[in-house]
Amino acid sequence: MIDLRAALQSVLLATLVALPGCEMLSGASSSSTMTASLSGASEVPAVKSDASGTVEASLDKKTNVLSWTVTYSGLSGPATAGHFHGPAASGQNADVVVPIDGNLASPIKGTATLTAEQAADLMAGKWYVNLHTAANPKGEIRGQVTDKT
Repeated sequence: MIDLRAALQSVLLATLVALPGCEMLSGASSSSTMTASLSGASEVPAVKSDASGTVEASLDKKTNVLSWTVTYSGLSGPATAGHFHGPAASGQNADVVVPIDGNLASPIKGTATLTAEQAADLMAGKWYVNLHTAANPKGEIRGQVTDKT
């Protein structure tokens, strides 16, 4: 025998999930959370540094807005620049995709709107973040950004 109530609930839920803005009902998320661990050993070529850091980022999949917080300590001097680079696998270098502008004191917070291609490269793990100092103008610490959702 068919449970009519259960069947109707299933149809209603499927209908709501298909409506724009109702992704949360299905458990699907409209954002991805990413992270990176920054170190001198991850720079290419590697840099001897006692510094370390982390990147916590979120990409809104609907708007392609990337938001981030970079936290670090132990740099050889003040951060002079910071960037998201890509596309590149770990161990490879790439051009700057998104500069990290403004105050570079830890924690660094920022946002940028990505193109669809940039968002795809980021989600595929093809971006890294690095921080530069006067003593290490090509980068003192670096980390590959990976999706943790």
